[in-house]
Amino acid sequence: MRRMLFISIFIIGTTAAKAQSTQFSSWIASFNTFSIKNTKLSVHLDVQARSTDEWREFQTFLVRPGLNYHFRKNMVATVGYGWVGSRRTLQDLTAYLSEHRIWEQFIVNHHLDFIPIQHRFRVEQRFIGNPVVNNNELEKDGHELTHRFRYFLRGVIPFSGEKSFTKGPFGALQNEVFLNFANTDVVNGKAFDQNRAYLAVGYRFSRQFDLEMGYLYNYISGINNAYTKIHVLQLAGYVRL
Repeated sequence: MRRMLFISIFIIGTTAAKAQSTQFSSWIASFNTFSIKNTKLSVHLDVQARSTDEWREFQTFLVRPGLNYHFRKNMVATVGYGWVGSRRTLQDLTAYLSEHRIWEQFIVNHHLDFIPIQHRFRVEQRFIGNPVVNNNELEKDGHELTHRFRYFLRGVIPFSGEKSFTKGPFGALQNEVFLNFANTDVVNGKAFDQNRAYLAVGYRFSRQFDLEMGYLYNYISGINNAYTKIHVLQLAGYVRL
């Protein structure tokens, strides 16, 4: 039953309503966890770079540090800050404008047979920059605050079939849904924001390092009836020290 639920969520993400526009992108990401000795604390840091449509240039840079508290071996709470620099366009002018985020999350890990499963619940307070034209240049004039909830589900499938998986090839399957709440007019005016479904293959070099490459389908709900689907090639590294 749980397996069918996980597969169904992934299929729903990849068969969302027909989008009005299609883009092709690539993302590079590094997800890192650094333990603090003799404490229940660790440091989270993920860094990402994402291209524009058809890989013409960089669209988004993201830096997201946080502080983890490990309640149990399989339960982690985090509070953090995120900086997002994105290319924005207004009146044919383009510039990188920043978004600041405060975020809180709770992670629960468990096994389904030999497959480790992760559930992640995240809330974001997003301070989105207002783009304005000044002297024929695109600038930021203050911020608007909006809020978003994200639910992330991921499974890693060791090809060896071993539960105590420390080295070797694996497959990864995940889905994440984004829901806006409070001040939704700042974004698209709706509760549903986007969905990301992802399928990858990778290699675990040690307990401390994974490298994977996969396909991510990003379905985004815009203002009114505007929808975008983005086909993403993603390369990701996972460091656990």
